Amino acid sequence: MTSERKPAEARPERMGALARLPVFLSLEGKRCVLAGGSAAASWKAELLSAAGARIEVYAAEISDEMRQLTADAPRGKIVVVPRAWTPDDIRGAAVAIGAFEDNEGAAQFAAAARAAGVPVNVIDKPAFCDFSFGAIVNRSPLVIGISTDGAAPVFAQAIRAKLEALLPKGFANWASAAARWRSVVKDSGLSFVARRKFWQVFTAHAVANPERDPTEADFARFVAEVKGLGVAVENGSVTLVGAGPGDPELLTLRAVRTLQSADVILFDDLVSRDVLDFARREARKMLVGKTGFGPSCKQDDINALMVSLAKQGKRVIRLKGGDPLIFGRAAEEIDACKAANIAVDVVPGITAAQGAAAKLGIPLTDRDSSRRLQYVTGHARSGKLPADIDWRALADPTTTTAIYMPVKTLEALVAKATAEGLDPTTPSLAISRATRPDQQVVAASIGELPARMAEANLPGPVLVMLGRIIGNAGERAADAALRPASLARTASE
Repeated sequence: MTSERKPAEARPERMGALARLPVFLSLEGKRCVLAGGSAAASWKAELLSAAGARIEVYAAEISDEMRQLTADAPRGKIVVVPRAWTPDDIRGAAVAIGAFEDNEGAAQFAAAARAAGVPVNVIDKPAFCDFSFGAIVNRSPLVIGISTDGAAPVFAQAIRAKLEALLPKGFANWASAAARWRSVVKDSGLSFVARRKFWQVFTAHAVANPERDPTEADFARFVAEVKGLGVAVENGSVTLVGAGPGDPELLTLRAVRTLQSADVILFDDLVSRDVLDFARREARKMLVGKTGFGPSCKQDDINALMVSLAKQGKRVIRLKGGDPLIFGRAAEEIDACKAANIAVDVVPGITAAQGAAAKLGIPLTDRDSSRRLQYVTGHARSGKLPADIDWRALADPTTTTAIYMPVKTLEALVAKATAEGLDPTTPSLAISRATRPDQQVVAASIGELPARMAEANLPGPVLVMLGRIIGNAGERAADAALRPASLARTASE
């Protein structure tokens, strides 16, 4: 008998420590002061000009780069004043930037800027800086800044290069369209929920067609699509999302997009907390814990909460470990939504057997040794061994079998299966916390596995896999995966 608990809102984790607060300054038409005319100073002047600032450069001598820049500024005008700076020049500026070779000059400039209440940056001298310039990915008005707090500028540039490759240049056009359309959407007469739906439709099209320029026809089509939903747009929805076996990098792109649009996330104990880091920060996160033979929320309570939140117009995500359609009670939750006329969708995930096999480098099928794959649950609704297992299929030597939730019933299952024809020498594995950094593996013949599992006292969730292919591939995977597990067991004994 499992103890009962109620759904509970999970306290969100506090923001981790920030070396720098990322802030995007609006400098359009504002005066900025730059002391120095070097090539390094010209790059800062170019950034300020691109942001629309009016730049005053104070320098007795200027570099060729600065001279060329003043003649062809990207946006804001750059004026060179051919003399050294004075404290009066800084007063009233939006920001002050200095380029100095010596610390004495840098200290004097920084002190003058701070006395005037002006944020200051001294190039390549972080001790005198109130703010820093990060590496920039420019898809303006979509702008991404990257900072390592000056610790590793080359690393920041490498990250910028990665993001440049990931973000199509066409996103700039979609971001510009969003800026043009925002006030129009706000004044369109659409409700708050309908406006949010508009931006969801907009985003889906932008992601799917990044290199196509958005047009006014697109705007009209998006509005018509939202209006075409009628009163249904005011209703919430439920999406069952597979969180995968644990490693957050195994989330699908669709799962990530869905998590980032959630109002409420109902998640199980078995969902890795790292997966929740991909969710929309403002979303409510509620633990509706379901653990094998541990404290669990009643399924009826989860269904009622899910439907109630959706009827309030919320976008509800039911986040489940692995794949929601494999031993995840998806049928009960889908039926509850349909009975309440709530729109329900499913985002599949990588199930534990796939994740574990991939981590260990073990194929699940093979033309010679395994022509069939089957998933079996280790316990019935009562918590006991299911009475309707196809024992003949379990004993088939050409089948790979994955047994979910096997811990409490494996001994009885193996006894019954071997009596029905399963070869007790069939190779098998017990995998604990598959794909996670603390994954553990116990290897043994299926006849010996229950005792070996009890000895190892593996933490959940645990998956058992058996079949001839486990033995063939297990030898190749032993050094990479099984040896660390055996060492972990030895250390704990």
